[in-house]
Amino acid sequence: RAAERRANRGKLPEHLPRIIETLMPAATCCPCCAGDLFEIGHDESQRLDVVPAQYRVFVTRRPKLACRACHGVLLQHAAPERLIRGGLPTERLVAHVIDAKYHWHLPLYRQTQMLATHGIAIDRSTLAFWVGYAAQELKPLWHRLRELLLASPKLCVDETPAPVLDPGRGRTKTGYFWALSRDDRPWAGPDPPGVVYAYAPGRGAVHGLRLLEGYRGIIHCDGYQAYKTMMRETRADALSGTLAFCWSHLRRQFVKIEREASPGPAPVAREALERIAQLYAVEKALRGRSDAERRAGRQAHARPLAAALKQSFEAKLGHLAKSETAKALRYALRHWDGLTLYLDDGRIEMDTNAVERAMRPIKLNAKNALFAGCDEGAENWALLASLIETCKLNGVSAEYWLADVLAKLVNGWPAARLDELLPWASTYTMHAQDPRLAA
Repeated sequence: RAAERRANRGKLPEHLPRIIETLMPAATCCPCCAGDLFEIGHDESQRLDVVPAQYRVFVTRRPKLACRACHGVLLQHAAPERLIRGGLPTERLVAHVIDAKYHWHLPLYRQTQMLATHGIAIDRSTLAFWVGYAAQELKPLWHRLRELLLASPKLCVDETPAPVLDPGRGRTKTGYFWALSRDDRPWAGPDPPGVVYAYAPGRGAVHGLRLLEGYRGIIHCDGYQAYKTMMRETRADALSGTLAFCWSHLRRQFVKIEREASPGPAPVAREALERIAQLYAVEKALRGRSDAERRAGRQAHARPLAAALKQSFEAKLGHLAKSETAKALRYALRHWDGLTLYLDDGRIEMDTNAVERAMRPIKLNAKNALFAGCDEGAENWALLASLIETCKLNGVSAEYWLADVLAKLVNGWPAARLDELLPWASTYTMHAQDPRLAA
């Protein structure tokens, strides 16, 4: 047990600075003969310390230079550009506030309390203004990120509710965050991972179409009806492609049936779960392989399993009355083409777990902050969360990225070079190799 406790203490990273304290004995001569002593080794222990966050004030002085001999000559350096002209914060401080709120899910009112412990009195509304101002500066990057994701041949899509304050009614209403996610790392794809969130007042097809406008490719989603409605639209900006459905959503239906079975077992659900587990075992063995290798492996090993599973579902459905089990079987058979689309395309995952993971920070932030202050605040939340989560997916420090990008945008970064500011740009992924700046 002592060995286990030592193993769980954690290894201290090499990049951390070391403050070496050497403790010498009070006596430096031999107590027996009074001769000089020499060092034959030492014992060493290490303890992890912390330097508390420190706030500081940047004072910018611009001397005025005049000529004693010439009248009217006055030279002075131009005032530097600021994110908020005449405002209090540096770009680094604004980045810190945004990162604390949307990365570490620390509400603004708690941040004001933390500032107060340093003797700094700033209202929550002031922090909210900083966040909103920064979001407007970063909006072109959100649009560019969305544009690049929509150029992908495959996207995962999901939506989740979030409470938003409705000022006119004095209570909250339910808004929705939609997410587009790209993560090709399981098959070593060439495109970097990214996620885009968008706030909408509802979860109907019209809102999804607005985010996915004109998309051509594979949409990986759950069985929610709105996605099917979107694919049936005939407008010029409508979607064109194929729906791939999620095995995790199907599996959860059988898990629920087995859990709620009473008084005895649920043999149909148990068999379905065991067969689905076999399909996932094939996927586990193929993870990290190329799309061609994954397709070949699925054809050889997963397709026979899927065919047998479908036959089992069809046979059992004929002997079941109306029940939750029959409902789950009908759901599976009705969505079978989309569920098995992954067998013919190595780029497609079995499930939409990637985009569901991307939704967790949204839910956690909603839990801690309780609600967004207004629709505009929810839109800023979606925009900033998109950029922060994309930083995290690419192993880049969101706070470092935000501070650097805000400073560049404020100083007139050209719109034609926005791609150089995206989180996966080499400028930032290079820094991600430094543990001090990693996400």
